[in-house]
Amino acid sequence: MAVLNSPSLIRLFRARVIVLILTCSFVLCVVWNLENKTPEISTELMTDQTLEYFLSQGKIQVKDAADIEWAHAANSKNKITEALQSSAHMIEADILLRSNDPKEPIMAHPPETDSDVTLRDWLKEVKASDKGIKLDFKSLTAVAPSMVLLDEVRAELRGPVWINADILPGPGGKATPLDPKVFLEAAVTPGSHGDVLSLGWTTGWTADTHNPGYSWEMVREMEAMCRTLRHPVTFPVRAALLAHSFSQLHWLLQQSDRSNSMRSQDVVPALLKHLILLISCSQDGRTFCRYSLTIWTGHTDVFVVKDLLPYRSDIDKTRIYYDLLDSQRTQLKGLTGY
Repeated sequence: MAVLNSPSLIRLFRARVIVLILTCSFVLCVVWNLENKTPEISTELMTDQTLEYFLSQGKIQVKDAADIEWAHAANSKNKITEALQSSAHMIEADILLRSNDPKEPIMAHPPETDSDVTLRDWLKEVKASDKGIKLDFKSLTAVAPSMVLLDEVRAELRGPVWINADILPGPGGKATPLDPKVFLEAAVTPGSHGDVLSLGWTTGWTADTHNPGYSWEMVREMEAMCRTLRHPVTFPVRAALLAHSFSQLHWLLQQSDRSNSMRSQDVVPALLKHLILLISCSQDGRTFCRYSLTIWTGHTDVFVVKDLLPYRSDIDKTRIYYDLLDSQRTQLKGLTGY
């Protein structure tokens, strides 16, 4: 007992308490300064709520993005009716600005330039449902007027809203991507707070030839583009190009794990980085990440479905959506290791 109460031990204990208090104070000061003096960094965790929504509706039973089903190209009155009556969770449609008067957003995919349904009427149909929507923009001129129409009905929309565009050139891409700065300035409105931004690369695929995957330059350029966005972001990636792109896309997803850590590499000592990451990226014991992948396929693409298993097994199942043909989804779910 005398040893425990010795003056030297008491002084040592006090010194350690003081060091702990000073360390915690330093960390809190750093966090406060980064939050309040770095305008481009958001302290709010913007995460994709798509799975949580469909779980709450009883539409899926487990938190697995592979269970989300898609209805594609709902660009006509018949197609939107069919999609609303289907088992799909998310309805995808393409948007252009009508080429003749009245020049307004319509549901059409190039080379089509007209449609029997406008975006205004399309939104009237979907807002009565509990499905999510994915709006795929094919022209810059359609973005701003479309977001105005979307903002008018947001309060009545129940499901998730995804805003999609190809904003960077990608492997084999021949189409001209939408200007990323102009697109994001138009798509990110005060009302778009909870939208998922689906930001992709233009791509191409040719049979009987070597089709390169997503390069390091491509994913680094995309990461730089998305670094300061406050929205959750999903990256649409072409299934036929993924066999040799795992390292690049895995790295891209990992960047969102650090995006909310306030990128303090140059300010905070190494031993404190992990603590700040926990403070800024976790809530109720859960870690939140802003980035996900959406694996899609062209109708004529050929690829080995088994090549998707590394993405399935090595990346959190909440972070990869599979927008595949029904036959490919069935095959994937039947593979050992799925």
